Amino acid sequence: MLSDIQNLLQKEANAILQIPITEEYEKAVSLILEQVHKKNGKLVTSGMGKAGQIAANMATTFCSSGTPSVFLHPSEAQHGDLGIIQENDLMLVISNSGKTREIIELLDLTKRLYPNIKFIVITSNPESLLAKKADVSLFTGAPAEVCPLGLTPTTSTTIMTVIGDILVVNTMKHTSFGYQDYAKRHHGGYLGEKSREQSSVDK
Repeated sequence: MLSDIQNLLQKEANAILQIPITEEYEKAVSLILEQVHKKNGKLVTSGMGKAGQIAANMATTFCSSGTPSVFLHPSEAQHGDLGIIQENDLMLVISNSGKTREIIELLDLTKRLYPNIKFIVITSNPESLLAKKADVSLFTGAPAEVCPLGLTPTTSTTIMTVIGDILVVNTMKHTSFGYQDYAKRHHGGYLGEKSREQSSVDK
């Protein structure tokens, strides 16, 4: 088992290193800065299934680092939750296949509500309908899943998480988000205490 675990870790690490790094990342961060930090919109993330769980985590990470964000379930959006979207918002949606029906429908419904809304898409399929409809497409590199069946989202969700981290960290750098800013948004727990301590040191 230990050798199997080492092999699994190596495969996931290699997949991370193979993420295609393009100018699309600069475009994505610029959109976040423009729509959220300049126009006072928010980042709305979405995805179905495992991708949706990654999208929800991205929303909370963006929130704690100074970028207002909320997760919108694509199915619930069709039953009224689409109303959370406002004019200057920005959408970040995840679909490994780029063909997820609920996400494509969400894009169409949102465009009907706000025709000028922008979309950032994370997908493994650059030829997909979703990628072609997006304003910015971030590709995973389509890594093989480490699941022995090659089906369960494992490596793909790892890559999605890393891409989210890239966007969060680069946005933080552009907004000069510091310890005092963090402390104001994260009062509880160890991280809140640590950020307040560092904030007092920096003064």
